[in-house]
Amino acid sequence: MFEYQGVKISWLGHDSFRLKNGKTLVIDPFKLQPVVEKAEVLLITHEHFDHLSPEDIRKVATDKTVAVSISSCESELSKLKLGEVKLVRPGDRIDLGDVAVEAVPAYNLNKYRVPGKVFHPKEDGKVGYIVTLKGVRIYHAGDTDVIPEMSRLRTDIALLPVSGTYVMTPEEAAKAVEMINPKLAIPMHYGTIVGSEGDAERFKQLATCPVQILKPE
Repeated sequence: MFEYQGVKISWLGHDSFRLKNGKTLVIDPFKLQPVVEKAEVLLITHEHFDHLSPEDIRKVATDKTVAVSISSCESELSKLKLGEVKLVRPGDRIDLGDVAVEAVPAYNLNKYRVPGKVFHPKEDGKVGYIVTLKGVRIYHAGDTDVIPEMSRLRTDIALLPVSGTYVMTPEEAAKAVEMINPKLAIPMHYGTIVGSEGDAERFKQLATCPVQILKPE
């Protein structure tokens, strides 16, 4: 766990994080260890199995949890008896009491499933999120490459994928840092499906801002 201006940030492995400052938010739970603390807000970036995992959502959610996601996740989320499911598209903003959630684009430009077809097409409307907790802005990039929209993002902390194959490489994530100019970056999307801690260390060497490498909880 890492704390930044009162916000407690825990990496739960892969792309999953828990953010806490008053409310508890969980993003993209996947292959979680048993947890006691439940999420008041659940953010799901897209429908792929390592981001929308019903088994893991059940570990952190209750019938009072508010879920935020995109339309391709609605059917699965509606089966989980959550408190509410709010659907967003890139550019949308939702206020949840003292938490603001902004949906931002997340897509591939050069990571191909087959020639000419990327893993995360822009037209699918997959997202990352900027979460504001008591004045602290945290950007969770989702599964993405370096994209032009990043130049317009303003955030204190950037949670960035670094493993390549489906998302940015360490070198590309370092370019994203130059565009976003966060005060701190935390690498993710390694150690479970693809990528290793070596990718996180390589990113730390290249990044133009401080980088905090977290241990999974």
